[in-house]
Amino acid sequence: MKINELKSTLTSKKSRKRLGRGSGSGLGKTAGRGVKGQKSRSGVAINGFEGGQMPLYRRLPKRGFKNPFKIKTQTINFSTLKNMIQKYDLDNQNIKESELFQKKLFNKSKGILKLLNKGSIDIPINIEISMASKKAVEKLEKAGGKIKILKK
Repeated sequence: MKINELKSTLTSKKSRKRLGRGSGSGLGKTAGRGVKGQKSRSGVAINGFEGGQMPLYRRLPKRGFKNPFKIKTQTINFSTLKNMIQKYDLDNQNIKESELFQKKLFNKSKGILKLLNKGSIDIPINIEISMASKKAVEKLEKAGGKIKILKK
C-alpha cells in the first residue's frame, strides 16, 4: 500500500466552520452564539464570575507560604551508604555526590544530599557531600573516614 492509494476518511475531508456567511449556511446572523448579550460579543472572559455574588476564589481564605529560597535536600544515612557500597561496588575511599547522581542512585532534581547519623559505620569512608549533620561527621571521623562538605 502506498500513500496515494490510501482512502480518505470523512474527518480528513471535513472543512472548517465558516461563521456568519448568510442564513443558508445555518451559521449566519448570530454565528452560533445565540442571541444578544455579553457572551455573543468578542473579548469576553467571565470565568469565575458568579453573577455579582462574591466568587468562590475570593470567599476562601488564603493559606500557606512557598519559600522561594528553600533548598531541596535528600537524606542519606550510614546504613544506606553501606548497602550501596556492597550492592553497586562503590569505592569506599572516594565516594562523591556527583557520582551518586550519575549512577542514578539518587535523583538530582529532588535536591542535594545530606548525610545523617542513622545506622552504624565500621569501615572508613571518604565522602564528598553537600551537607552533613554534626553527629554524622563525628561518627564518620571516629571510624577513620574523611568528609568534605561541598559549597553550593
